Amino acid sequence: MMYHEMKETDVVSALNTNTQQGLISEDVEKRREKFGWNELEEGEKQSALVLFLSQFKDFMVLVLLGATLISGLLGEYIDAIAIIAIVLINGFLGFFQERKAEKSLNALRELSAPQVTVLRDGVWVKVPSKEVVVGDIVRFSSGDRIGADMRILQANNLEIEESALTGESVPSVKHSNAIEQENATLGDLSNMAFMGTMVTRGNGIGAVTGIGMKTAMGEIADMIQNAESITTPLQRKLEQLGKILIVVALLLTLLVVVAGVVHGHDVYTMFLAGVSLAVAAIPEGLPAIVTVALSLGVQRMIRKNAIVRKLPAVETLGCASVICSDKTGTMTQNKMTVTHLWSGGRTWTVTGTGYQPEGAFLEGDKELNPRNEKSLYQLLTFGLLCNHAELKLKDEEFIIDGDPTEGALLVSAMKAGLEREALLSQFTIEKEFPFDSTRKMMSVIVKDKYGKRFVITKGAPDVLVGISESILWDGRQQYFGGDVLSKVQESIDELASKALRTIAIAFKPLKEEQSCSREEEAERDLTFIGLQGMIDPPRTEVKQAIQECKEAGIKTVMITGDHLITAKAIAKQLGILHGKSKVMDGKTLNDLTLDQLENVVEDVSVFARVSPEHKLKIVKALQNRGHIVAMTGDGINDAPAIKSADIGISMGITGTDVAKEASSLILLDDNFATIKAAIKEGRNIYENIRKFVRYLLASNVGEILVMLFAMLLSLPLPIVPIQILWVNLVTDGLPAMALGLDQPEENVMKRKPRHPKEGVFARGLGWKVVSRGFLIGLITLVSFMTIYYQNNEPLAYAQTVAFATLVLAQLIHVFDCRSEHSILARNPFGNMYLVLAVLSSILLMLVVIYLPGLQAIFHTMPIKPKDWLLIISLSAIPTFLLAGTYYIRKKA
Repeated sequence: MMYHEMKETDVVSALNTNTQQGLISEDVEKRREKFGWNELEEGEKQSALVLFLSQFKDFMVLVLLGATLISGLLGEYIDAIAIIAIVLINGFLGFFQERKAEKSLNALRELSAPQVTVLRDGVWVKVPSKEVVVGDIVRFSSGDRIGADMRILQANNLEIEESALTGESVPSVKHSNAIEQENATLGDLSNMAFMGTMVTRGNGIGAVTGIGMKTAMGEIADMIQNAESITTPLQRKLEQLGKILIVVALLLTLLVVVAGVVHGHDVYTMFLAGVSLAVAAIPEGLPAIVTVALSLGVQRMIRKNAIVRKLPAVETLGCASVICSDKTGTMTQNKMTVTHLWSGGRTWTVTGTGYQPEGAFLEGDKELNPRNEKSLYQLLTFGLLCNHAELKLKDEEFIIDGDPTEGALLVSAMKAGLEREALLSQFTIEKEFPFDSTRKMMSVIVKDKYGKRFVITKGAPDVLVGISESILWDGRQQYFGGDVLSKVQESIDELASKALRTIAIAFKPLKEEQSCSREEEAERDLTFIGLQGMIDPPRTEVKQAIQECKEAGIKTVMITGDHLITAKAIAKQLGILHGKSKVMDGKTLNDLTLDQLENVVEDVSVFARVSPEHKLKIVKALQNRGHIVAMTGDGINDAPAIKSADIGISMGITGTDVAKEASSLILLDDNFATIKAAIKEGRNIYENIRKFVRYLLASNVGEILVMLFAMLLSLPLPIVPIQILWVNLVTDGLPAMALGLDQPEENVMKRKPRHPKEGVFARGLGWKVVSRGFLIGLITLVSFMTIYYQNNEPLAYAQTVAFATLVLAQLIHVFDCRSEHSILARNPFGNMYLVLAVLSSILLMLVVIYLPGLQAIFHTMPIKPKDWLLIISLSAIPTFLLAGTYYIRKKA
C-alpha cells in the first residue's frame, strides 16, 4: 500500500491499530504468524563443502589437474605437488570470495536496532526489534536507530540520517503530512522512516508498515543475495587459454607419438616424449605467476590508498569502460562549505576548502577585509551566534561536531577571524527557539555588552523573506518591498541555480519591555541581512582525474540520491556534463524498462534522486551494452549494484560495512582520483600478464616444435623430458615473474579500454607467440644438428648444446616481451628485477650443465668453450632478427 499518500488517520485505520493503546498481545501473536519475525532472512545457501568443491569445476583447473596426472606418471612428484598447491590456493580464494554475500547480509543485520520502544496494551515498552510486527506504534528520538519501516504519525523537529539508503549528503527533515507524488523515490518520502536509519534530531511516533524482508533494507538484502556474480575478463581469458592449450597439447602429443613410431622409435620412448610435450604445451606455472602478479599489484594499490579484496579486481579495473560514481564524499568532500555571501545587493565569494578555517573574501577579483564591510561582518557574526556546531581537530584534520549546515556557517565566520568564545564575551544568549521543520528556522535572543537585546533568526530564505518588513541595504535599514524585494529574490534564485544551499539571516532589535516568550512573537517584523550560500564542493583533484579517464576512453557517470540541480551543478564543475550529455532522475527511470534504458543509457552522464533498484538497473543496462562497469558507493543502497558490477568499489572512510563486504576494492581515502590510479595499475597488470603469457607460450612453442621437427626428420630426441620440465618450471619461472613487476609504458592511459571480448591472443599476440616460438625451435634444432652431425660428439653432448641454446634464446627473448614492438623500444635495464631473474636462470642452467652431481639426473655434459660461441650466436637470432625488422619498418 502507498502509505505515504495516506493521511495519518487513514494509515492507522488501514493497519487496524490504535495510537492510544497500540496493539494488544493477542493481535501481536496473530500478526507474527501472518507476517513472520522482523529480521532479514537468508536465501538458500550451499554447504561450505559443496561451495568449496564447486571451485574446481573451472576448465583451467581441470587442465592443471591433468598436468598433475601427467607429471606424476613421469615421476615428477615435486612438479605434481606444486600444481596441486596452486589449484588448492585458487580454490580457497574463490571459496572465500563467494561467501561475501553472506557477510553483506550479516553486516545489514548489525544495522537493525537492538531494541525498539513500542506501545503495547496501552503501555510503552522496550522490545527486541525482532519482535516488532506490522501495525505496532513505535516511539523514537535523537540517537535511536529505526527498527522497521514505518509511516510517521507525529514529528517534532525530526531529522533522520538516511545517506546510506538515499545518498543524500544531509539528514532528511521529516513530517507527518501525506505526500501526493507519483513515482516518489526513497529520498522523496519525507513522511516515512526506514529500518536501519538513524534519528539525528528531534523525536517522533510512527506506525510500522513493513518488517523484515518487506522493508527497504530487506529489498536490498534480497538484491544482494540474488545479484549475479560476474566473472572477470581475466578469468574468462584464462579459461579460453586453457581450452586452447589442452586441445593443442592432445593433438601434438598424438602427432609426435605417431610420427616417432612411424620413423622407427620404440613406443615407450615416444610415449614419454609425447607426454613431455603435453607438459610443455601447458604452462603449469601460469596460474601461480598470474596470482603473484596480481598480489604484487595489490601491494602497489595499498600504497595508492586502495585495498583489493578480490585479486582479479585489479586487472578488471584495467578494462573498465564506464565508472559509475557516487557524488557525495567520492567526487565531493562531504563537507558543506560556504562559497558565496550576499547582502545589500553585493555578492562576495569565499575561498578555502573543507572545514579548514582559512580563506579569503573576494568581491569580484578584489580581496577585502570582512571587518571593514559592516553588512558582511554582521552576516557572519549573526551566523555564528545562532549556531551550535563546533570545530574540532582530530588526527590533524578539522571535523564538525554538529549539524553540517551550522558547521559551514561556523567555518565561514572563523575565516573572517571570528571566534565563538570571544563573541560570547560580548553577547549573552538569553533564549533559544530551536529549529523546527514546520517553521524552517531557528532563533536566539541575545543581549550585547551595552544591555541591548535583539533576536537573530536563520532559516530558509523564502520563509525569512516573508516575515521581514525591512532590509539592510547600502548600510541603511529600508522598507523591504518593490524593486528591493525583486532583487533579493533574483539573488536567491541565482544562488540556487549554482546548486548552493542557501541560509538567510535576519534580526530584530527588542524593546526593554518585550519578553518574546513565544516564537511567533520573536520571529516577525524582522530586518533581513543577507544570504550565505553553501555546497559540498568537488574535490580539487577529481576534475583532472575525470579528464584523464576521458583521455583513456573511460566514461564517468554520476549516480546520486541527491537533488537534480545539485548533481548537475557539480557535474558541470567536474567536466562530466558536456556537449550532448543528458541528465535523468529517478522518476524517469521508473517509467523506463531495462530495454528502453539500454537505448538511452549511453547518452546519460548524470542520474539523480535514484533508489537502490535504479542503481542496479543502470549497471545492468550498461553491461548489456557491452561495457565493463566499475560502480562506486558507500551506502547500503549501493551494495546490490556494487556486487553486480564488474568491479565494485566502496569507500573506506564513509562506507558502510555492507558496501565494503559487497565490494572488490575499498578506497582508503574515499577519493575518485584513487580510482584513476587503480585503473592505470590494472591496465599495467593486464599488459604484464600478456607479457609473460607471450614469453611462456613462445618458449613452449619453441620446445614443442624442436621435438616435432626432430621426429619428422627421424632424428633422436634433441631434448630429454627432464630437461623440458626443468626449463618449464625453473628457467622460465623467474623471468616470467619479473615481467609481472614491469613498469607501465608511457601511453598506458592514452589508449581506449580493451574490448571485454578481446581474446588472449588479440593485438598480434598469437602471431608473436608462433613466430618467435618457431624461430626458437628452429635455432635449437640447428644447434643440435650441427653438433650431432659434425663433431662426432655423444648424443648427450648434442642434447646439452640444444638445451643451452633453448634456454638462452628464451632468456634473450624475455626482453623482447617487455614491449609490443621490439627489444629496442624500451631500456633493457628499466626492469632490474628482470635482469637479476635472467642472470639467476643462466646460473641455474650452468649448474645443471657443469655440476657433476646433476649431470646424471639431467643427462647433460660440460659444454666446450668454442661451442658457446655457436650457442650465443644462434640464441640471439630470433630476437635481433625481429628487432631489425621493427627498426626498418619504423624508419620507413
